[in-house]
Amino acid sequence: MNEKLIEIGKAAKEAAFTLASAGAKKDEALEYMSKELLADTPFILEENAIDVQNARAKGITEAMIDRLTLTKARIEAIANALLKVKALPDPLSEGTLTLRPNGLNIQKVRVPLGVIGIIYEARPNVTADAAALCLKSGNAVILRGGSEAIHSNLAIEKSLRNALKKAGLPADAVQVLSDTSRETAVNFMKLEGYLDLLIPRGGKGLIQSVVKNATVPVIETGAGNCHVYADKYADLAMALEIIDNAKTQRPSVCNAAENLLVHKDIAKEFLPMVKTRLCGKGVELRGCERTLAILPDITKATEEDFFTEYDNYILSVKIVDSVEQAVSHINTHGTKHSEAIVTESMENAAYFTQNIDAAAVYVNASTRFTDGEEFGFGAEIGISTQKLHVRGPMGLEALTTTKYIVRGNGQVRR
Repeated sequence: MNEKLIEIGKAAKEAAFTLASAGAKKDEALEYMSKELLADTPFILEENAIDVQNARAKGITEAMIDRLTLTKARIEAIANALLKVKALPDPLSEGTLTLRPNGLNIQKVRVPLGVIGIIYEARPNVTADAAALCLKSGNAVILRGGSEAIHSNLAIEKSLRNALKKAGLPADAVQVLSDTSRETAVNFMKLEGYLDLLIPRGGKGLIQSVVKNATVPVIETGAGNCHVYADKYADLAMALEIIDNAKTQRPSVCNAAENLLVHKDIAKEFLPMVKTRLCGKGVELRGCERTLAILPDITKATEEDFFTEYDNYILSVKIVDSVEQAVSHINTHGTKHSEAIVTESMENAAYFTQNIDAAAVYVNASTRFTDGEEFGFGAEIGISTQKLHVRGPMGLEALTTTKYIVRGNGQVRR
């Protein structure tokens, strides 16, 4: 095991012990973090410009560069997001109290998980967002971002650690791994005894790598092969607005739509509308054989296309015969993230919501709302696509666990 990683793990463990009882100092630190990011904006932008320049030289897609790029406005938004986290209720509650017939008082309380590891790709905003959520919930965090964003991440880390010191908390509550090698990443996934939970945030390849290699508990997040199904009974104008928003508002995020399913009875009227709107915005359509019969000048979709999270201006299109076929297709090809139906039929909506296996299922709304803030959680550490111990947008409570405190006056079990 990498000795440097063990040192980082030990420091995080010590910091977590302090954070568990830090109380109001956590909110003080979050306010300092917001101020430090704003004060350090020129330096952060300089470091981010290096990352963006290197990314362009590597030929990284514009959609991914959009994720990587910071601006003064985006840093202000990050700083404001930290203040929103500060304003949230402390998740470390006193919990419930039960008096048993034998006189025992059993109190169930929420406590931090301890040390949380985050592995993510070229999104420097995650560095600040994840640090804030972990701090608010009393956890230390070790962050391993992608090599594409290393200068940005280290610049943000510097601001956050300075803020922790000003609040009288250990700076090692937030640590960014400066070594972005694959070997160190794999060792990080095996940091047993120090990491209490590992959360990957990124594409399918990253998540599968973490699940395959990790020997610490993992929550799968992020991979979003999301669908919009325009049902036989869809309002076509509404369906067009929803697929437009779900695909083009921000195509590189995990809740963007990658697939459009269209009922056969509306396909001839609806698909030309989709082509005019989306292709006019630079979207490449890839269609099944039946779609090509209506839109002969688009690209033919392969079976692999229907499994692909593009994170780009590409949309796969398939014509289906029924809501049942749509559900079957989604459950076969989706990633259990966010799925939507557009329909005026209450019966078809009910069938869809009951039978789709996903963290979030929408009726007549865009998949783009699968987000902690949009759901009223204030913020999120990620979107879990598994079923234990949490599913969907992960707010502060998802970063805690429970402890039972049992008070008696001499009881023994007989």
